[in-house]
Amino acid sequence: MATENKELSVPEEQVNATRIEDTMSASTASANEESKKETPTVESAKDPETVEEPVVDFSDEEAELAANAPEFDLEENDEVDDNKENEESGTIDYSGNSNSQLLSAFSELLHNHPVQTIRKNVDAIKIAFYKNYRNEVDQLRKKFIEGGGAIEEFVPPINDDEQKFKTLFAEYRQKRNEYLAQIETEKEENYQKKLQIIEELKELINSNETLNHTFTAFRDLQQRWKEIGLVPQSVVKDLWETYNLHVENFYNFIKINKELRDLDLKKNYEAKIQLCEEAEALVLEPSVITAFHRLQKLHEQWREIGPVANEYKDQLWDRFREASSKINKRHQEYFDALKEEQKKNLDLKTELCVKAEELVTAPPVSRKEWNKASEQLIEIQKVWKTIGFAPKKDNTKIYERFRNACDRFFENKRNFYLQIKAEMETNLQLKNEICALAESMQDSEEWKKTTDELIALQKRWKEIGPVARRHSDAVWKRFRAACDHFFERKAAHFSTIDTQYEENFKQKQALLEELKAFVEREDMANDGFETLKEMQRRWSEIGFVPIKQKDAIQSEYRKVVDAAFAKLRGNEKERHLERFKGKLQSLTSEGNNDRRIRHERDRLYNKMKQLEADIALLENNIGFFSKSKNAESMIRDVNEKIAKAKQEMETIIEKINLIDKQGE
Repeated sequence: MATENKELSVPEEQVNATRIEDTMSASTASANEESKKETPTVESAKDPETVEEPVVDFSDEEAELAANAPEFDLEENDEVDDNKENEESGTIDYSGNSNSQLLSAFSELLHNHPVQTIRKNVDAIKIAFYKNYRNEVDQLRKKFIEGGGAIEEFVPPINDDEQKFKTLFAEYRQKRNEYLAQIETEKEENYQKKLQIIEELKELINSNETLNHTFTAFRDLQQRWKEIGLVPQSVVKDLWETYNLHVENFYNFIKINKELRDLDLKKNYEAKIQLCEEAEALVLEPSVITAFHRLQKLHEQWREIGPVANEYKDQLWDRFREASSKINKRHQEYFDALKEEQKKNLDLKTELCVKAEELVTAPPVSRKEWNKASEQLIEIQKVWKTIGFAPKKDNTKIYERFRNACDRFFENKRNFYLQIKAEMETNLQLKNEICALAESMQDSEEWKKTTDELIALQKRWKEIGPVARRHSDAVWKRFRAACDHFFERKAAHFSTIDTQYEENFKQKQALLEELKAFVEREDMANDGFETLKEMQRRWSEIGFVPIKQKDAIQSEYRKVVDAAFAKLRGNEKERHLERFKGKLQSLTSEGNNDRRIRHERDRLYNKMKQLEADIALLENNIGFFSKSKNAESMIRDVNEKIAKAKQEMETIIEKINLIDKQGE
């Protein structure tokens, strides 16, 4: 409106309500589309006089997204999902099966196979089932539209097969959870059994039996230890260290019989040599995941084997550790590369979304332009199909964004061919009625009531679709003139109301002084964030101030708030470093923890290098985003990520320096 570029002494929500964009007449179609939310479909709108365009098939991607919905999430557990020894058979190909066949297969797996062996086949059934389901819905939607129904009115009927599938899946989840609970119970029982073996080891050292009898008993205890299954992960390290300590004590106890002792040390040496060779062979294993999980098993076996002669102890461990490091590095690099690839996929898909949305926000106005735009969107869809998945947390969202853009494009095209003439005449009639209503209110002095009514008319105007171009400017200028006339009179009326603004200015000055005093407090970190949020709330509740003081006091307020947040973050960083110092002191006081400290330093150093790489990538991306739509917002977000990463890197560097000083 004419008031758009004026600064008025009117409540802000009322000022904003007076503004109607100059491009309203060109954007009414997209505004109308925004008000319609419906199930997305990627299909070509039929031109009654043209051949139907090719359609890109997204059924595979939709089926996988549906199968990975939150309602089908399962707790991750290595003993269930990665125990390849328990797999009875490979994954079956269920593509081409009907839903009734899939339900039967699911039921058969659930009731005739151990729950820990069917995860892969259940996942395959889910994807096949939802691919069929989505195809059925698409066919029903197509028939509904062909029968004259509006796409936004289509509601898929309740599907009995889907309800049966969800019931079976709930039963599967329950059985799986029961199995997990059983595993945890067995782990706890195994833990108690191993504690008992440690106690028997202690008693064995103090036994008065003959040496041969004692050594035989020791062998039996070792065998029992190996036969006992897994224990809770939280006690593995302490349990193994305790067991190993008492095994070494036993060897020291029987060292008078060197022949028996040397024989056992030799067997342990040979066993660990074999583990080293198996670990080194895993370096060449094509599957990174398989190599990583097998390595964990080798580490469990290593812990179960007794000691070797001192001259071989470090040599063997270094060899085993070197192979382990290579496998772990490959494992980390694999997931880093996968994560990086998914991030790149997200960037590429975001760019395709932008291109598709550009076709929606700038709809064609002729049949030739519609055909050209349709070809462009089909090509965009084909490119989308060649790109892999984005990160899990973004994958569904980015796909829905893309599908929504495609749906809106083809719906616009369908409306263009089937309804454009009738709709434009109806829209013109509706807008003329709105103009008449606005003109009847333009001289009103009921400011609040008339403002609300004009805002409602403006909203209705945006919801109405386009009119013929020959009428567009005239009807828009008529409506705009009526709105401008009222809001200019209202602005003149409220320009004299400044007493309350002066009082608001005094309240904000007082609150600003309170904020400054708060920043100076030494104990502000105790409840600082909550107190600061409360002060911000109070500030926002105070009304407007005179326009001349508005920018100055707001700028000063922002500086003080920024200083408060900076100080709070600084205090938080100091407390974080103090906790880290305590952790270092604890490691040092425990003795013989150089390896753990080195491991901690290596972990921090690797994280620092990763942050450096992330920062470099983000800085490079700024140039890429500068050419994209909404570049300013995207660049601001990237700069915030860079600043956060640099702060985190500074903290890591300080931690590394603390470790280095500890070692001096």
